[in-house]
Amino acid sequence: MTRNWYERHVLPWLVDVACGVRPVRRQRQKVVPLARGRVLEIGIGTGLNLAHYDRSRVEQIVGLDPGLEMHPLARRRIRRAGLEVELVGLSAERIPYDDDSFDTVLVTYALCTIEDPRAALREMRRVLRPGGRLVFCEHGRAPEASVRRWQDRLTPMWARLAGGCHLNRDIPRLLQEAGFRSHDMQQMYLPGPRALTFNYWGTAEKASDSIGSAGRS
Repeated sequence: MTRNWYERHVLPWLVDVACGVRPVRRQRQKVVPLARGRVLEIGIGTGLNLAHYDRSRVEQIVGLDPGLEMHPLARRRIRRAGLEVELVGLSAERIPYDDDSFDTVLVTYALCTIEDPRAALREMRRVLRPGGRLVFCEHGRAPEASVRRWQDRLTPMWARLAGGCHLNRDIPRLLQEAGFRSHDMQQMYLPGPRALTFNYWGTAEKASDSIGSAGRS
């Protein structure tokens, strides 16, 4: 996909600032240390998660992101973190790794921008090893109807300005349809405009094959 000048030169810096504010940073601190073993980070972006990994639990990190223009910022953070990270400039709808390749798949504030989140989540499930975990933190569809209406109204314009970010994606439903089961999902509003700040986070495991197959139909 060809990116315009704004998406190449301005958007990475805006995303870096917006996704690095204190409330979002606190959310990252809740989930990133849960990653262990060989980790696939979806939408590594500018590397804002790298400071929060527990280095004693992580063997290797593969960072997947189609936004190659964000990688120079990520590389700086990789050097500071002292972690072994491989950067791959692809989107998550087709993950170029074998089945059962990773102990952890980490996705934070990325499902909102992936063009086909269902396909991406099915791929995440495919590359997770038996017993592995999806670790996630995302913003998405709010519980109140009045807020959801604003999310639906704002999303077309917001997506154009914010690199394809959708405010109204139903994270629990997307996880379930892709064949994931979460026992510890939490949710709340972060400080800020309610249409932008309803968060879901936790861990998820592979559900039975029958559920995953249903999500593919």
